[in-house]
Amino acid sequence: MAVTADLIREKLISELAAVHVEVEDTSPNRCAASFKVLIVSPQFEGKPLLQRHRLVNTCLANELKEIHAFEQKTLTPEQWEKQKQQ
Repeated sequence: MAVTADLIREKLISELAAVHVEVEDTSPNRCAASFKVLIVSPQFEGKPLLQRHRLVNTCLANELKEIHAFEQKTLTPEQWEKQKQQ
């Protein structure tokens, strides 16, 4: 199964209870080799950045085998609200 932005989005929403997910295919020709994601989840509450990224990497373990580059930003809902107000 090919890795797509929609597949990544749906998996993060279902497995990490994400309340907001943005996935951008950043490959030069949109060939699904490079993605940039923003994930907002209450599961990130009280967790340091490395632990948040490990949660995401575990969730997408199979997909990451097929992706060349993966950039992630992980926020709690409170952090997301503060960022939106800036």
